[in-house]
Amino acid sequence: MLTDTAGIHHITGIVRDAQANVDFYATTLGLRLVKQTVNFNEKFTRHLFYGDETGSPGTALTFFPYPAEEPGRPGTPQIRTASLVIPPDAVDYWMDRLADRGVDVDGPFERFDETVIRFSDPDGTDLELVTGESSVEPWADGPVPAERAIRGIHGVTLHSTNPFVTASVLDTLGFDLVAQEGDRVRYRAPGDRATVVDLLDRDGEFGREGAGSIHHVAVRVEDEAQLYEWHDLFRERGYDVSRVKDRHVFHSLYVREPGGILFELATDGPGLTFDVDPEALGQSLYLPPWLEEDREMIESQLRPLDLPVGVGDDAGDEGNVGVGPRSDDGLN
Repeated sequence: MLTDTAGIHHITGIVRDAQANVDFYATTLGLRLVKQTVNFNEKFTRHLFYGDETGSPGTALTFFPYPAEEPGRPGTPQIRTASLVIPPDAVDYWMDRLADRGVDVDGPFERFDETVIRFSDPDGTDLELVTGESSVEPWADGPVPAERAIRGIHGVTLHSTNPFVTASVLDTLGFDLVAQEGDRVRYRAPGDRATVVDLLDRDGEFGREGAGSIHHVAVRVEDEAQLYEWHDLFRERGYDVSRVKDRHVFHSLYVREPGGILFELATDGPGLTFDVDPEALGQSLYLPPWLEEDREMIESQLRPLDLPVGVGDDAGDEGNVGVGPRSDDGLN
């Protein structure tokens, strides 16, 4: 029997500059780079994962860097914003930290009894820091003091071409309608982290996917057997749904719902730490077994990337990763 999702598993965006991405998310925001791998469908395209100490479900932001990608254009249907949790007393710290690093900040302002700071990453991805509670423990060895550090994902904001249909999909996945402010309708999953989806009930111009766009949002599924049940349910309803895929650190499927939003459903396990000592996370390029024989060729095509190491804002750099062509949307 299908069970409700506990919340968001990860959020994946499209960017241009891999180095700027690492500098921003690992150094400015203080998230841990927990995995360097490649797009399994496009082996010369890198895939970066950031999160808490182990990249646990509900904390992971992931990115595909495409250096030649055109800028995205905000509009519908899109995942407009990724929101991250900060402690209620950390707002002034983050306002100062972002300003000191040349990041333009909008806010703070109040929404649903939360304080929100809005800003963008170097590629224009819309981000928010939102005050709240979370079961996530921040990465203790990061550059941000633990008492001020980000505590995983808060949620996402969706701008659908058909919010009523998208709302129905959220309900099917296990999100409950809990509040509304103006044209922003809030849904919440029953888990202890990364539980919020805000759905915008407004008109909008059609957007364009590109650098600065959020490609998809993944929600948590208990196990692979559940994925096959979800696959059959969505197929019966006539949705565009992929086969179940082995992503090696989890199994997943993709569904493009009629409102145009791309959801991934992903299992919690085996997780980002299954193949490596947690102390060494993110420091080398991981390849799944079916690509390992091509490692020399793949690494020869990857541009060098300086990685932050150690503790504090003045950590040194080392390591390498790479770039490649655009990927598909996961539905094949």
